[in-house]
Amino acid sequence: MTAVVTGADGFIGRTLVRQLLAIGEPVVGIDRAAQPPLPGLTVLTADLCDRDERVAAALAGADAVFHLAGCPGVRDPRPAIDALRHRDNVLAATAVLAAIPAGTPLVVTSSSSVYGGARFGRASRERERLRPRGGYARSKVAVERLCQHRIAAGGRTVIARPFTVAGEGQRPDMALARWIAAARAGRPLRILGSPTRTRDVTDVRQVVRALIALAGSSAQGPVNVGTGSGHSLARMVAAVADALQVEVRTRVAPAGPAEVSDTRADTTRLCRLIGWVPETDLDRLVARQVAAGSIADPGSTGADTDPVLIGVA
Repeated sequence: MTAVVTGADGFIGRTLVRQLLAIGEPVVGIDRAAQPPLPGLTVLTADLCDRDERVAAALAGADAVFHLAGCPGVRDPRPAIDALRHRDNVLAATAVLAAIPAGTPLVVTSSSSVYGGARFGRASRERERLRPRGGYARSKVAVERLCQHRIAAGGRTVIARPFTVAGEGQRPDMALARWIAAARAGRPLRILGSPTRTRDVTDVRQVVRALIALAGSSAQGPVNVGTGSGHSLARMVAAVADALQVEVRTRVAPAGPAEVSDTRADTTRLCRLIGWVPETDLDRLVARQVAAGSIADPGSTGADTDPVLIGVA
């Protein structure tokens, strides 16, 4: 089997590529960024929206496709961010969907942000009405609609909705990465809303295992990829402090409209499809992320001297 991974040099993409290679699957990795050479990996440096012939051929000939490429970030402040999200999320997904034969298993990574948070303390279920907050979540809903059209036309398509993925290589704009950078620099950790808010934190290693299992399953449509349990922001702060063996200071700030109080996945469908559910040992996960030592410090570039917490993707 040859698997194609778009966004292969991204946070989840890098772990997915390595896991596929570890189980003996040849991989074609597509990304705009340069990827490190690995045995069994064919690197394509390309933009999905450019309709590159090499990309089209790889997608058409794949045995399975994992589409992870996109414009990440819940609260990106750039003036043109809506246009970037439309291009890199919606238009790129359109190009990928058009190039893949209907019978090829396709796993598209969406986001738990499409739910707008867990409502009334209940875990989010795949069949409930989506309530996206902000442009990032709305762009993911638009991608999901494209996938539903492929399903309706007979295409094999899984829409994976990961919940707060963490671990080695986490993007520097994401929650734990920003906290770790701030704690290392002796800066306060800024909490939005309240320390009692919760997130369903999911280990990136288990996320990619679930994505691979879903590609080989009979699944169609949306599937949550989470643990079904929430960790409070206060508990996450404590895990960072323990991993770094430092005392940390926190400051609470008002939450913006894109911030949700709680996230928690209903994992019933995932368990039925693949036979297991991810589990997160928060302390070990944060310790791994700290030990990886590759987390960029936004404060060192002058980009953010008072890091803001918590993405819901």
